[in-house]
Amino acid sequence: MNRNDQQFMAQKIRAQYMEKTPSELDELRELDAKVKRPATVFACVFGSISAIIMGAGMSLVMTDIGEMIGMTSTMAPGIAIGCVGMIMAFLTYPIYGAILNNRKRKYSARILKLSDKIMNQ
Repeated sequence: MNRNDQQFMAQKIRAQYMEKTPSELDELRELDAKVKRPATVFACVFGSISAIIMGAGMSLVMTDIGEMIGMTSTMAPGIAIGCVGMIMAFLTYPIYGAILNNRKRKYSARILKLSDKIMNQ
């Protein structure tokens, strides 16, 4: 390693141990995350549950799991369960958009005020 690389690494390590004073940009980032995080968490959780339900319905139709648990006819319940999961999966994005838009309306004034303040400095 040459001298410049060593100095760069030392500065990078040193910066990790220095106390940071929160800036307005940090506050803006936190507000942005506060807007987006609930919608993203909802979409991930609800979408995953939807996929599991749809997969359960498909498994019921395509395998002999239903017979193992004592069901004589698995086609109709499997299709119904799969359709419920599919409908839930289709609804994930519109609900995500609604949550995101609601949170944007709630926090837009604070975010715009803070971003204007940062840009005009």
